[in-house]
Amino acid sequence: MRFGRRISTTGSVGRFSLSLMLLVILTASASAEPKRVLLLHSFGPQFVPWVYFSGQLRESLIKRSPNKIDLYEASLEGARFQQTEDEAPIIDYLRSLFTSRKLDLIVAMGAPAAFFVQRYRTQFFQETPMIIAAAEQRSVASALLTKNDTFVGTMLDFRKWIENILQVLPDTTHIAWAVGASPLERFWTEKLRQTSQEFAGRVTFEWFNDLPFEAMLKRASVLSAHSAIFYVDLRVDAEGVPLDEESVLPRFQKVSAAPIFSYVDSYLGQGIVGGPLLSSEELGKRIATAAIRILGGEPPSNIKIPPLAMGTPKYDWRELQRWNISERNLPPGSQILFREPGLWDRYSLEILVACGAFLAQASLISWLIHERKRRSYAEAQSRQSMDELTYMNRVAGAGLLSASIAHEVNQPLTSIVTKASAARRWLAAETPNVDKAKEMLTQIAEAGHRAADIVSSVRAMFTKDTQKTSYFNVNETIRFVLDLIYLDLRKNDIETRINLDEDLPTIFGNPAQVQQVVLNLILNAIEAMSSTQRRVLSVRSEVISNDIVRVAIEDTGGGIDSSRLEQIFRSFYTTKAFGMGMGLSICHSIIENHDGKIWATSGTAGGAIFQFELPARVRPSTQPLDSLSHVSKKDYAPAEGINH
Repeated sequence: MRFGRRISTTGSVGRFSLSLMLLVILTASASAEPKRVLLLHSFGPQFVPWVYFSGQLRESLIKRSPNKIDLYEASLEGARFQQTEDEAPIIDYLRSLFTSRKLDLIVAMGAPAAFFVQRYRTQFFQETPMIIAAAEQRSVASALLTKNDTFVGTMLDFRKWIENILQVLPDTTHIAWAVGASPLERFWTEKLRQTSQEFAGRVTFEWFNDLPFEAMLKRASVLSAHSAIFYVDLRVDAEGVPLDEESVLPRFQKVSAAPIFSYVDSYLGQGIVGGPLLSSEELGKRIATAAIRILGGEPPSNIKIPPLAMGTPKYDWRELQRWNISERNLPPGSQILFREPGLWDRYSLEILVACGAFLAQASLISWLIHERKRRSYAEAQSRQSMDELTYMNRVAGAGLLSASIAHEVNQPLTSIVTKASAARRWLAAETPNVDKAKEMLTQIAEAGHRAADIVSSVRAMFTKDTQKTSYFNVNETIRFVLDLIYLDLRKNDIETRINLDEDLPTIFGNPAQVQQVVLNLILNAIEAMSSTQRRVLSVRSEVISNDIVRVAIEDTGGGIDSSRLEQIFRSFYTTKAFGMGMGLSICHSIIENHDGKIWATSGTAGGAIFQFELPARVRPSTQPLDSLSHVSKKDYAPAEGINH
């Protein structure tokens, strides 16, 4: 018994499990089955503006629906014609199509489709939920809506259309309505005529519904000034030709002599100026929202979606430019689309980069100019300081050479006194010797000139203003300096060896400054030899490569350490116990200012050799030579131990 009972219990459990599995399979199959939706077009799938609304519906429904959608589409082709044909075959066709396929939803797109389904609702899938979509609220009989119906449509304000034209184009005196000849379009033409009567005192109106399409284009091309066109819709012209191509509006835009307005935002970019427009995207989303709610099980009669009104005014910037419409005339808060970007919008990054580069370059240039000014100022200060030091160096040299200068000046003065006494004796004789007196007087004059030249040359050498430049001979400069330091050479018992090239070309520069260089170098040589037994000063001049004059001054002093040869021309560098280290620095500065160079080397037999080079210049025939007229190879009497 227990065994049998156990078997019976096991069988009951098995039957229950099998039933549960079948229920799950059936539920899964039912949930996996797609929702069938019939989209019923008014004229056809390509007629505007419904093609825009249905496109938005498809996209939004497929994207948002939690169920798979099996979408069917059918068209009421006969709605285009003046006389509707028997529509029973359409109903029979749709019934046969969905006999074995249960429809979950019908979407009637546009007013003609709304007329059709409301007329045949009792025969047309009466229990199937339906959305009357994209129709203007005045074209739908709300009293005929059943519990399985809901309305998702629009609300058009014809008065606002006209007011928008008159605001944007205040000078408008004529408006042409571009509307077709289908039954629906004739219905709306009558409504438009009623609204237009309110503006009859200000604007005249004309209607294109009785014209073939080509005649409409011709009429649009010859509209008078201050006219405008309102493109309602052109689905069928007066000859019954369907105008379902999207090229209709662009053709109007191409030939029109007046700006074109319309009421759907999908027309923006195809030739209309703009205005308060219906949003195709918003209407498509609203229809899709109602469809998803119905497919989810919500009764259609519970879905109350208000009609879509015209939204924020939108305008095509290109059409505003074409018709010279000022943006000041647009309603407040208007949106302007298709605005061509300006230079800043298109090239903002490039402009910023260019400006950044320009500012950086300007900053760099400003900094360089500032640095150049600072450098120029520093160089000027340096030159001024060097001039001061050079002058102080010359003054110091004048103090050291005061005995030699006095000796140089004293020689012609002594000669003058001696010759003047001789002249007096020749004239005081019993028989005056006039010829001898004249000769003495001539020699006195020459001695006076020589004294004057010496004073002038010394004054030029030790004056503070040494900016005068001229052509001069380096040999004369050397001889003048040797004359000037004659006593120092004699006092220090220095043998002088002079080897001057008498064919030297002229130098262009400042003779006094070059004299100072020679003087500094010779004085340094004299000082270097003060502690040596053998004292020989060698001065040479020669021509190098036909355009360079070289001067070498060699001594037999203690010499210069090779590690210091590169440093001795630096400012304030000195090897002397009480020196300031500016003499050679001044020499270096003077030679560099004359485009030359100066350097030092160790002597062949001890001591040091200082050499400098200056570029030779050909003296023009009109340029006088700066000459020290009192200097010659036999101007000074050598002391003992001095050779010339």
